[in-house]
Amino acid sequence: MARAELDKQPTDVRRMFDAVAKRYDVTNDVLSLGQDRRWRRDVIDAVAPRSGELVLDLAAGTGTSSQPFADAGATVVPCDFSLGMLQVGKRARPHLPFTAGDGTRLPFADATFDAVTISFGLRNIVDPLAGLRELHRVTKPGGRLVVCEFSHPTFTPFRTVYLEYLMKALPTIARAVSSSPDAYVYLAESIRAWPDQQGLADLVAEAGWARPEWRNLSGGIVALHRATR
Repeated sequence: MARAELDKQPTDVRRMFDAVAKRYDVTNDVLSLGQDRRWRRDVIDAVAPRSGELVLDLAAGTGTSSQPFADAGATVVPCDFSLGMLQVGKRARPHLPFTAGDGTRLPFADATFDAVTISFGLRNIVDPLAGLRELHRVTKPGGRLVVCEFSHPTFTPFRTVYLEYLMKALPTIARAVSSSPDAYVYLAESIRAWPDQQGLADLVAEAGWARPEWRNLSGGIVALHRATR
């Protein structure tokens, strides 16, 4: 596996997520100390899906993030490039239309979706700017983008403690609960190398989205970016 600060190889990233798929949701819950559930609720609130809307959930994995959109009455398309994730998701949620797709070459027509969202997946796309442009392409004029991604804690002393946990404790805990603990070394590095809140907002604007803004969650461990088409 290439280090996160080097070029991401799509086949390596896909293989990594295939390997962790079986215990992915459980591992996330443990590593985030249960905060991932709150973050998912914040994404739903930010997207504000309405009955009859068509929503794309990119990097949906097993569909845990997708189900609340269906519960809200929207039609949600969970899309991921890991077949292992899609297989686990389809067994758990056979009613959802899981779709295989590369974030830089989405298998959807222009202006298809009322809203598009990606949670904790943008940093794993080989070219995040290309991914944001693809999301822009498949969104209807006036449609919404919501990106939920790890970011930079805003309180400096806490940021030091957080990075210590990220680089040392996270891989150790992953060894106890994950089906592929080595993958979490890469994930920790990818989080550390990711742009801060303003940096991601600038990337969203460069991709053509209007009025990018963000809200920090959990002290900036996660940031929720929103924009419109």
